[in-house]
Amino acid sequence: MSNKFHHSVYLQEELCRGCINCIKRCPTKAIRVQNGKAHIIKEFCIDCGECIRHCPHHAKLARRDHLDKLSGYEYTVALPAPSLYCQFNNLTDVNIVLTALLRIGFDDVFEVSAAAELVSEESRRYVNNHPERWPIISTACPTVERLIRVRFPNLIEHLLPLLPPVEVAARLARQRAVERTGLPPEKIGIFFLSPCPSKVAFMKSPLGIDKSGLDGVMAIKDIYQILLSHMKEAEQDTQNLSISGKIGVGWGMAGGEAAGMILDSYLAADGIENVIQVLEDLEDEKFTSNLQFIELNACHAGCVGGVLNVENPFLAKAKLKQLNRYMPVSLQHRSDYPAFDRNLLYFTEEITYEPVYNLGNNLAESMENLKTVEALMKKFPGLDCGSCGAPTCRALAEDIVRGFAKEDDCIYLLRDYYHRLQKSQLLKEEENET
Repeated sequence: MSNKFHHSVYLQEELCRGCINCIKRCPTKAIRVQNGKAHIIKEFCIDCGECIRHCPHHAKLARRDHLDKLSGYEYTVALPAPSLYCQFNNLTDVNIVLTALLRIGFDDVFEVSAAAELVSEESRRYVNNHPERWPIISTACPTVERLIRVRFPNLIEHLLPLLPPVEVAARLARQRAVERTGLPPEKIGIFFLSPCPSKVAFMKSPLGIDKSGLDGVMAIKDIYQILLSHMKEAEQDTQNLSISGKIGVGWGMAGGEAAGMILDSYLAADGIENVIQVLEDLEDEKFTSNLQFIELNACHAGCVGGVLNVENPFLAKAKLKQLNRYMPVSLQHRSDYPAFDRNLLYFTEEITYEPVYNLGNNLAESMENLKTVEALMKKFPGLDCGSCGAPTCRALAEDIVRGFAKEDDCIYLLRDYYHRLQKSQLLKEEENET
C-alpha cells in the first residue's frame, strides 16, 4: 500500500471509548475498532474530518500549528480563509478582522480570497479553452482531490490543473513581503488560517507541486477567541487592508467558486456523501456532455462547514452572503501582477492514481483475493452492523484477505461456531451415557 500521504487527523487513544460512530461516518472506510479502540488506516484516510465532527468523545483531532510558531520568523504573514469572516456576529467590514490579525502578532495579511479571484479568472479561461476535458472538476478542496486519486482514477483527467487559492496566496504574499522588507524568503513565515484539516495535510504533502509555499497552518477555532478580544480595538482604528471582493470571498461557501467563474453550465455539490454520489454519476456518464465545470466541497455548505471553524455552517453561510452585499464584485485581476508568471498558477507535477484499495500486488493476485472476498461474503449475514469493528461485511472480508482480521471477528459466525461446539459437546455426552 502507498504511505506517501501526510495526515492531519489522528486519534487521541485515551479518549476513545470504542464506539462505532466514526466507522459508520467515514466515507472511505478508513477506520476500524480493534481491542476497544479506533484505528485509522492511513492509506485510506482523506482528512475530510467527518470522524472529528461525529466523535461523541472528541477522540479524533487534527494536527495544526499555533501562534507560538510565529517566533521562528522575522516577518510573518497571515492568510485568512474567506470562512474566517463569517465566524463573527454583525461584521460589516472585513478590515476589522484583518486589523485584529495584526494586533495578535502578524506583521502583514494577504487574503486567500484575493488569490481566489485570480484563480477564478484563470479557471474560466482554462475551462473555455479545453472543452475536450469537460466537465472539469475543481481542485480547490484537497480532500476531493485525494478521494479521486484513491477511488476514482478514471476521473483524474478531468481535474483542473490549477493550484488552490491558498497556495497562490502563499506565493504572492511571500513575494510581496520580500519586496517590502528586503528579507530573504526563508526568514518570512506564511501562515494559513484554516477551516479544515485537509489544508494541513496539503501543506505537508501537496498535490500538483513538489513543495507548498506555506510555513504553517493554524485552525480558525484556535485563534477565534484571541481575535475576538482585539476586535473592538481594531474597530476603533481600522486599517484598509482588504484586497478582494464578492467573487473571492464567495469561495468560502458552496457554489461560490463556480459562480465566480461566470460559466454557462456548472454543478456544485457539498458534503462528502453528495460529492461521492456526483463522482459516481460522473463515472457512470450520467451527466450531459455540455456540463463545463463541477465544484465539489467535502464539507456541508462549503468551507464554512469545516470542522476547524466555530460557527454553525449554515448560519455562517448566511453571514457570508450578507457580508458580500457590501463588497465590490472583484478587486483582483491577472493584469495587476505583471511580474507574476501565469504558469505559476498551474500544477508542475502529474496527479497520479494511488491504488490503496488493491487486494494484491498484481492483477492475478487481486483477482484471486477477490474470489476469497466473495466467498467470505456468502458466510457473513450482510447486516453491516459494525460489531466486528469494520464498517461493512465487505470491509471485514477484505481485511481478512489482507491479514488484518479473522473470520470469528464476526459475532454472528462466532455465535454459530459456539452453537455448533455446544451441540457437538452435548452429542458426545449422550454417546458417553449410552
